[in-house]
Amino acid sequence: MQLDGILFDKDGTLFDFARTWNSWAGELIAETCRGEPERAERLAAALRYDLGAQAFRPDSPVIAGTNREAAELAVSALPEWTVEDMEVHLMESAARLVQVPATDLAPLLEALRRAGLKLGVMTNDTEYAARAHLDQAGVTEFFDMVIGFDSGYGAKPDPEPLLAFATAQGLAPERVAMVGDSTHDLIAGRAAGMVCIAVLTGTALEHELAPFADHVFPDIGHLTGWLAAA
Repeated sequence: MQLDGILFDKDGTLFDFARTWNSWAGELIAETCRGEPERAERLAAALRYDLGAQAFRPDSPVIAGTNREAAELAVSALPEWTVEDMEVHLMESAARLVQVPATDLAPLLEALRRAGLKLGVMTNDTEYAARAHLDQAGVTEFFDMVIGFDSGYGAKPDPEPLLAFATAQGLAPERVAMVGDSTHDLIAGRAAGMVCIAVLTGTALEHELAPFADHVFPDIGHLTGWLAAA
């Protein structure tokens, strides 16, 4: 096997999901609901967020969904908001968040680039937030393309945004790996004809991801060793 490119999901893949997003969501709910317990409980229920544990429930659609889908869920609990205003609210709040990397990103990405690989990010978050998070982590320069759900190519689990990366970089899809922490990532990768690699830095467990993946790693730091062995 030889790869020419790697396409990464963002949340739960480049960055640890629980250590990044659980506390953010609790703060967002409190801020949005102005500390009103009943409204906070409604919003948390809509987002499938456990206020007591301060964590997303494993079945929360927010985990792998788009910013638009999260906004629609939020507005179902807070109808005084429009979906459009909630989208902007979530995007701006998320963009200010300082992410927790899943591993030491710069050395890993530098090694992958030195190996001649084209690198990209495809996230169901907004492109605006994705670029803000990559900038905060100091790794934007390593990526040839950054795609959000709103970049014009669609969202996972559809394969179109993955194929857009391959096309833009002049790569055959079968020589690209899609790396992600959710079944959305892996279903999209399989439909695009790519190598599918699952990582366990999101909320999904190994037995949930393994049926959709060619390989399952604890985190993306294991990619260099796997590539060297391959």
